[in-house]
Amino acid sequence: MESRSIARYVRVSPRKADQVLRLIRGMKVERAEEVLRFTPRPIARRVGKVLKSAVANAKKKEEKLKEEELYVKTAVAGAGPILKRFLPRAHGRATRFWKRTSHITIIVSTGE
Repeated sequence: MESRSIARYVRVSPRKADQVLRLIRGMKVERAEEVLRFTPRPIARRVGKVLKSAVANAKKKEEKLKEEELYVKTAVAGAGPILKRFLPRAHGRATRFWKRTSHITIIVSTGE
């Protein structure tokens, strides 16, 4: 049995989000929550919320499900829309820069 949760338009680049998601792929849910709690990156808190949401969705699907049975099957950060902005520079010029966003998807599953 699988259940998923998606956080869309998160204001962090997909590369930075994937560095945190790489830590929890394939882990049991309890261990993954523990790892995220002690990860110093700011995105780890948001990933923890998405993980808890996926677990809650799984429990909603199946009432008798125990959290100990679940593991993180998939954890992916895909690219979202890019906000294109300009920064004023010397001599009346401007430099373009991108504010990247990402869509974080976590799928939890039982050990079947």
